[in-house]
Amino acid sequence: MPIFGNPRSFFRKHSFILEVEHLGRVGFAKASELSVEAAKIEHWEGGSVIPTKVPGRLTFSDLTLERGATTDRALYDWFAEVVQLASGLGITDHAYKRSLDLVQLDRDGLTIRRWSIYNAWPTKFVAGDWDNAADEVLIESVTLTYDYFELSPLAG
Repeated sequence: MPIFGNPRSFFRKHSFILEVEHLGRVGFAKASELSVEAAKIEHWEGGSVIPTKVPGRLTFSDLTLERGATTDRALYDWFAEVVQLASGLGITDHAYKRSLDLVQLDRDGLTIRRWSIYNAWPTKFVAGDWDNAADEVLIESVTLTYDYFELSPLAG
């Protein structure tokens, strides 16, 4: 029987790029996990003492991305677009939603995995913690919600 998960084949967490529809490629230093959870529905048929279990609704977690603040305004402008639509009488235009790919790279810059994320939009933008006495880089973050994700097959 083969053993899966040889430690030499584990992926490193060090490098990824976000490719956003209509925004281009954006680099980040940190990303939260992609996760999905299926609700468990149990029901008992007749006088059964063992329940039948089936999957229910899916819950996808939000994705939070962090990077050093730059002069690039693309993510802020995307969030501002959502705010502008939300402050109207109701959102009827879904143009604020974007598809994106979270691309995991190896140390040579080659693609290891590509996660496709569908109908994403920013729910939170943080400009960073400003501290005049600190020497660290200003970190901005954006939190995205989305409908679903999938692991895309690699070409080749």
